Amino acid sequence: MRKKVVVLGSFVTDLTSRSEKLPIPGETVLGSSFQMGPGGKGSNQAVAAHRAGADVTMITKVGRDVFGREALEFYRSEGMDTTYFLMDDRHATGSALINVDSVTAQNQIVVVIGACDHITHEDLETCRAQIEGAGILLLQHEINSSAQYEAIEMAHRAGVQIILNPAPAAEIPGEIMKKLDVVTPNETEVQALTGIFVRNGEDAKRAAEVLFQKGVKQVVITMGKQGAFAADKNRSEWIPRIPVEARDTTGAGDAFNGGFVMAMSEGKDLFTSLRYGNVTGALSVTRAGSSPSMPTREDIQRLYQETYLNKEQ
Repeated sequence: MRKKVVVLGSFVTDLTSRSEKLPIPGETVLGSSFQMGPGGKGSNQAVAAHRAGADVTMITKVGRDVFGREALEFYRSEGMDTTYFLMDDRHATGSALINVDSVTAQNQIVVVIGACDHITHEDLETCRAQIEGAGILLLQHEINSSAQYEAIEMAHRAGVQIILNPAPAAEIPGEIMKKLDVVTPNETEVQALTGIFVRNGEDAKRAAEVLFQKGVKQVVITMGKQGAFAADKNRSEWIPRIPVEARDTTGAGDAFNGGFVMAMSEGKDLFTSLRYGNVTGALSVTRAGSSPSMPTREDIQRLYQETYLNKEQ
């Protein structure tokens, strides 16, 4: 039986430009294209998990503005529930200004969280039954920390599995760390949490040990071109990046988390789930955009078969 996945996180509207180089400070460059679409780490991960086949409910907050209306329209087009899209009368829907290098696929991003930085205790009370009734609660750092910590306390008391993607990088109080079942940082974020610069699998092992000492039960570290790593207290494993032709790396980490959480929700172990995350992230960078680039379950299963199962036979 699949576990219900609840994502408490950000929705922002992505405003994406593409150019042959990224500007340096003070420089203006001419772009080749512009696109507006749905984004935000929480929303990206919810959409990725949904398209991968998970049973997902998204909790977020948007303004009563054109971006908020577009958020609702996009989720309805995806066949996803919008019941827990909280409406903010005072603050605008979040936005992200994204520049993409069309040659290297690297990006620069400035995020303005907007309404998602103002989730209140009263808001969470309206969502309490969803949070406490979840199988997995997935969170990120693109909402106000007071709401994040309160949701973690709710979920922990209810025995819900809590997965935190600690992005963007930020410190986490010790009493919160002890309540996390899985953390999924990248190499920059894990350095902020442990002080260890992760360059390879051995560095990742050392960083995981620090996180275990802080009370986390399982660790996943995405390492960009170096691949990805997972560990629990009995085992660790590093897997290489899947070689694909990258078009746009925006949202790759979110795709990884969505695929990973889908697999966890279906009862797969940490290391199998690591592979599903790796496949989902790889597929996402072959397409432009963040949420729109998230792959379908069919595509994920196909690449998983080609990458892992066929090689084992």
